[in-house]
Amino acid sequence: MDDARRLQQTRSSGRPMSTVLSEDPSQANGSPAIGLQGGRKRIVIVGGGFAGIAAARALKTIDAEIILIDRRNHHIFQPLLYQVATAVLAPSEIATPIRQLEATQQNLSVVLAEVTGISLSARTVEAIHPGLGIRKIGFDYLVVAAGMRPSYFGHDEFALHAPGLKSLNEAETIRSKILSAFELAEATEDGAERARQMTFVLVGAGPTGVELAASIAHMVSITLRNNFRSIDPAQSRIVLVDGGDRILPTFAESLSGKVARRLARLGVEVRTGLKVDKVDEQGVVAGGERIASATVLWTAGVAASPVVRMLNTRTDRAGRALVGPYMEIAEAGDVFVAGDAVSMTQDDRPVPGVAQAAIQQGRFVGRLIANRVKGRQDGRPFRFRSKGSMAVVGKNYAILEAGHLRTSGFATWVIWAVLHVLALPQLQNRFRVQTQWLWSYLTGQRSSRLIAEAPRIIDPIKQKPSP
Repeated sequence: MDDARRLQQTRSSGRPMSTVLSEDPSQANGSPAIGLQGGRKRIVIVGGGFAGIAAARALKTIDAEIILIDRRNHHIFQPLLYQVATAVLAPSEIATPIRQLEATQQNLSVVLAEVTGISLSARTVEAIHPGLGIRKIGFDYLVVAAGMRPSYFGHDEFALHAPGLKSLNEAETIRSKILSAFELAEATEDGAERARQMTFVLVGAGPTGVELAASIAHMVSITLRNNFRSIDPAQSRIVLVDGGDRILPTFAESLSGKVARRLARLGVEVRTGLKVDKVDEQGVVAGGERIASATVLWTAGVAASPVVRMLNTRTDRAGRALVGPYMEIAEAGDVFVAGDAVSMTQDDRPVPGVAQAAIQQGRFVGRLIANRVKGRQDGRPFRFRSKGSMAVVGKNYAILEAGHLRTSGFATWVIWAVLHVLALPQLQNRFRVQTQWLWSYLTGQRSSRLIAEAPRIIDPIKQKPSP
């Protein structure tokens, strides 16, 4: 039974889409992807981030089958992920189910699976479905938009003690670590241990590190005030470490200096020019100095998803694919890479790995594929149009750089808040976030101060009753 007949039977019977995706093993090696009835093409998109979603939406009106594969069932609004990590927002407030796209896009199917292999010669994607095993999915066009993951610059052992911030799971892990540190500081009577629990070290002073440090500073001085009897959270030590000569290196030096002074007023220690040599359960060693800390957070480097390596194409040092002006890889036509997984230069400068670039790239690739499906010319190559860069530094303060425009302060913070609310994926996300922000602004409280429940040390069911 070919793919077309499987798809037709699946749709008529209401069976899960996953039954469509397993090709005949005889077709899996060396044969092109099997199209659907009527000569419909199949477009496979790997990744449900900004680039993948933008590509899928750009293909909404074409007569083709689109399959979007992601190992998560949700799309994350990454710019606000740090607020989940610091208990300002709940995970559901910045995430939306990817499958919701199926309700509004009839030519799209969403598959919850993890890609484990790509064959350019056979034009197939190999994906493992939880509980179902490995399936092969043929494609006529492939878009890899699998995003990034934390990079520890060859020291992967650091990850055990210094979580990164690229997923909801990592954000919730960080939130639990921060809140648990105060609980342990309250419980201990050892002064040195109490100081270690109340010391927070952030490695990497880019936008994520700066925003996370400022949010923690606001938490300890406002949100947790009067919540404990034995400790004063405001006495916490927050250290932002970076190996460069200044924070926010992608912003103008004038804005970087303003942010450094703002962080100092918030109580954050900014330590630049320090390379982290070691991270362990006792803290970090940076520049030969030991900083005792129970909570070390990694906000430094990033590397491309391992899916990019499966393309066997040229990559940069961070594992991002080097693509041409139409975002195709050199080894195969109609195979594209977009978003954080791609490395591009424009006017001798790298295209930044930010949300607006990923959205523009995804939309470009989607429209390019739509033109090819319709037999039209490709048009102009991709060109990134920057709308500016922003970073928020605690309450009432943000910076903006757009061309020669550089602003900072309260008005910029208001602009940042409005733009981020409008950019959220669904109306319910916008309503929830603006409501929570208003409550937090007026009261200083955060609604998501939850620590993941640990397994029971003693199982009461197994305890013998007292005689």
